[in-house]
Amino acid sequence: MKVVIPLAGKGTRLRPHTHTVPKPLLQVAGKAVLDYVVDDVLERLDVEELIFITGHLKERVEAHVRARYTVPSVFVEQAVQNGTAGAVKLAEPYADGPLLIIFVDTLFDADLSVVTGDPDADGFIWAKEVEDYERFGVIVTGEDGMMRRIVEKPKDPISRLANIGLYLIRDHRLLFEGIDRTLAADPYLGEYFLTDALQFMVDQGSRIRVLEVEGWYDCGKPETLLATNRHLLETGRALRPSHPGDAVIIDPVRIEEGVELAGSRIGPNVTIGSGSRITGSMLSDCIVGDSVVIEDSELSDSLIGSHAQVRGLRGTALLGDHCASWGAPAGG
Repeated sequence: MKVVIPLAGKGTRLRPHTHTVPKPLLQVAGKAVLDYVVDDVLERLDVEELIFITGHLKERVEAHVRARYTVPSVFVEQAVQNGTAGAVKLAEPYADGPLLIIFVDTLFDADLSVVTGDPDADGFIWAKEVEDYERFGVIVTGEDGMMRRIVEKPKDPISRLANIGLYLIRDHRLLFEGIDRTLAADPYLGEYFLTDALQFMVDQGSRIRVLEVEGWYDCGKPETLLATNRHLLETGRALRPSHPGDAVIIDPVRIEEGVELAGSRIGPNVTIGSGSRITGSMLSDCIVGDSVVIEDSELSDSLIGSHAQVRGLRGTALLGDHCASWGAPAGG
């Protein structure tokens, strides 16, 4: 099986962090978002090749993957970001069998191995029941659990099963025929959706089974990245410092080795990268990068990039890599 991972987006909702770091490489609970996804796939499935559809800061993505993984990987640039169908189309020259397609804006709790025990299905699409269905593509199923329709951002509550951006397609030829038809039509909401190609497959008789995930965690905005950090710390990613000094630690936290703490209260829901120094400060619901210096500050709901320097801040701060800030943050 080959795995297609589109990640060409600029991550504008996570600026200023994504000015210097590709969105999939942002850290949550001490690990890059992309690595959670790839590690899970490699553990559960027999992966022949990873196909990355890159764009913004593509060199950093490629360097990260090549340094961390030995599985064969190819990198294809999406020069024109015209939607999810256009992104997956770029993988066609490398497709010669079943494809697992994963969009990495989110993390998920899903048993991918179930696909090996359902030979009658032509494909699978994973979903999660939500209340705010208008924000998503939603899936209508039949009594047999197979997809009947998929509708982007519906006005009426035809379904509350949201498409989470995770698919396994066995008939790659029919998939790309559907993508070609989608790209030949007028765009919808200004872009070409992969879901239109899936609808084409169903209309041609494909049996695409809908599977619900146990958990689905957004990493696309500061507030949801922090919520995902909190969930991961609560469910196995926590790490208390072996030598906290006089710091007060309120679980859950993840504090990497080599972090210096003095006269501070850390937690709950705080991740601090290696080599950082926190003195005279209070942090809660924060993600702090590597080699950061924070002094005499009280921060919550904040994202602090690596090598940043912070002094005397109160409230919420969003600082990118190598930034420095003193005094009260905007809105703080």
